[in-house]
Amino acid sequence: MSPTLTALLCLGLSLGPGTRGQQGTLPKPTLWAEPGSVITWGRPVTLWCEGTLKSKVYRLKKDGRPVPWGTKIPQKTRNKAKFPIPTMTQHHAGRYQCYYHSPAGWSEHSDPLELVVTGLSRKPSLLTQHSPVLDPGENLTLQCHSDSGYDRFALSKEGGQDLPQLPGQQLQAGLSQATFLLGPVRGSHGGRYRCYGGHRLSSEWSAPSDPLDILVTGQLPASPSLSVQPGPTVSSGENVTLLCQSRIQWDTFLLVKEGAADPPLRLRPESRAPGFQAEFSMRAVTSALAGTYRCYGSQSSSPYLLSWPSAPVVLVVSGE
Repeated sequence: MSPTLTALLCLGLSLGPGTRGQQGTLPKPTLWAEPGSVITWGRPVTLWCEGTLKSKVYRLKKDGRPVPWGTKIPQKTRNKAKFPIPTMTQHHAGRYQCYYHSPAGWSEHSDPLELVVTGLSRKPSLLTQHSPVLDPGENLTLQCHSDSGYDRFALSKEGGQDLPQLPGQQLQAGLSQATFLLGPVRGSHGGRYRCYGGHRLSSEWSAPSDPLDILVTGQLPASPSLSVQPGPTVSSGENVTLLCQSRIQWDTFLLVKEGAADPPLRLRPESRAPGFQAEFSMRAVTSALAGTYRCYGSQSSSPYLLSWPSAPVVLVVSGE
């Protein structure tokens, strides 16, 4: 019999029902998930429970019940134990809590951790009601919608842990949506967002929507300049170049058309004395390309934060 198995059997005897009255006499441990609590179906995840250096055994519960693989004796670092899940499935999704035992008795249960599985059904769509490029103070509204009949939606931001949830608004048979009001924009709103669809009383979610990048202007000093060649008024079918220039070296120039919901065009600047520039070429323009344009600079270290805008350039297309 292995030492670990012997120890588990001994603990099973010494920590049996006769000691359950001691549960909750020690501080609660901390429970977290790596790489996060929202996991794609089939991917690995590890649950960590951190207690004290005097912990002798750790236990894990799911939805209030012990799990078969939920007892661990810490080996090297006694203050924490890991519970690996090699392949995430819908059976692993749920609300987890952990607790530990030491010579002084049982601990309280940790705060609950909701482990969510995604990718079990068709992805919804995520849109912004206006442009994905916003000035500080503008209201950010994201809309998640689907034709799969979901009755709730969740929004995630890359690098974040929270999944804000909203009930789905049923539009007509099979069509539903949720509108996430994120308030006046700050630099911290910049990032990559996705949304998920799901059904009530379930920890299972759809595949994620395609990503939506939200960019916030005015977060970096200075601004580039924008000009148009051969001029701001052209005939339909002509070629046009919008030239973004700056004395400051940016990693990327972005060209934004006012009111457009499409992502901005991006180019890496080239060194041209006395500074840097990028040429955004439009061939055989039509009236659909007419409008007000601005360009911005960004750095790769903070790709969702932009400079102040250039002065606007109004492109007029005639002859259609």
